[in-house]
Amino acid sequence: MAQTFWLLDADTEQPICFTTATASRSVAQATPGLLDLAAAILGPAAQPALVLADAEHYCAELLDHVGQRPEFEMLVPMQITRHVRQQMASIPRADFIPRWVGLATATQPYTMKRSRCDHPYYQYVQRTGERPDDWYFKPFLSTAACDAVELLTQEFPKRWHVEEFFNANQALGWQRAGTMNLNVRYGQMTLALIAQAVIHQLRVRVGDPVNRYDAKHLAKDLFLGLDGDVRVSQDTIIVTYYNAPNADRLRAHYERLPEKLAQAHISPQIPWLYGFHLDFRFR
Repeated sequence: MAQTFWLLDADTEQPICFTTATASRSVAQATPGLLDLAAAILGPAAQPALVLADAEHYCAELLDHVGQRPEFEMLVPMQITRHVRQQMASIPRADFIPRWVGLATATQPYTMKRSRCDHPYYQYVQRTGERPDDWYFKPFLSTAACDAVELLTQEFPKRWHVEEFFNANQALGWQRAGTMNLNVRYGQMTLALIAQAVIHQLRVRVGDPVNRYDAKHLAKDLFLGLDGDVRVSQDTIIVTYYNAPNADRLRAHYERLPEKLAQAHISPQIPWLYGFHLDFRFR
């Protein structure tokens, strides 16, 4: 199995970078390199970026690494072992702050047994249920001291966008490795990522409900489902679509395309179309 490690912007839900490796590479080994790529892409920032991960990223080696990087902070769910379960049950009731009915949080410093870093860690415990018999505890560990409610109810749920992204776009070529040659695999995935970026722009422009289609649905009902014709007028290739969804939205973006490009100081001549211009019509 070939492993792929993704990093997404949780607000835009779009990928920042990825890396791939053979099955023997662990999360702790792959993530520092992934963060190096992200740091180079994102550049300097006034505030550190919060990295949201899942339980498999909970290891002292990785948290120590992030704790020493000023450009990143990290929040991960803790693995609920017998020791952690006992530790959470021993937290005094007075340490929990009621947030609303059925939810209370507690924040405290935490020491990882295998940590070799002096950087402080903070445990955030989410307690759900009103009666003691119904209490359920969920622990998180972070390299930063932040507002518990914002971290647990606003920020951490965004972590699942990476699963949604993969499920929606894996048909572009990410669901199968095809080869264990890493160079070929990087090339294949990079081309798929370029295709995803272009498709995302189209999703935004075409609007609802097409923007909610996964890659297979989009290919079948949009790219393969359009009727049209192609003709040449002087130096312009004109593509006419007859059943495009949300045609008014598409018309605003793509009709009179050479003029729009020229206004943006972009040459409307397309080299791989022998210098012709490209324009669209929607009927």
